Amino acid sequence: MSSHNRRTVLLGGLALVVLAGCGLSPVYGPGGGGSRLFGRVRPRDPDTPIDFAFNRRLAERLGPEDAAVYDLDYRISAGVVAQAITPDEVTTRYSLNGTADFALTGPDGAVVVQGRVSSFTSYSTTGTTISTLAAEGDARERLALMLADQVVTRLLAAASGLPD
Repeated sequence: MSSHNRRTVLLGGLALVVLAGCGLSPVYGPGGGGSRLFGRVRPRDPDTPIDFAFNRRLAERLGPEDAAVYDLDYRISAGVVAQAITPDEVTTRYSLNGTADFALTGPDGAVVVQGRVSSFTSYSTTGTTISTLAAEGDARERLALMLADQVVTRLLAAASGLPD
């Protein structure tokens, strides 16, 4: 083993000791908050294509709702804003800004965690109409994935206080 590899291993081990000493544990590790939510969250039924992408990402990150104990209600809003306009007043790029308001409720109907996350992405309109529509659809899917990832991060951060 080279000295560089040994140094990396030693520093990595030291980092784990320091983190363990301050009470932090991996969210997906033994006793972590991830196990409290995995397969136990049922998102609301999707209404729009962005909702379908959002729910798909939730299932990828939190597992299928096999033994759902918690209900996740959410509302996604997205708005398109012109970003790049030529001197001829032709828009060549749009920004897609979105927010997701969410609330996780327990079996008793009480809100366990709630919040709002936001993100943005953009797409170009310099091609054909079909390519512009495809770019917009792709941007909406990217936005849904980013919002879902942020919601999951918030849920996992709050999961340490949930019962097993």
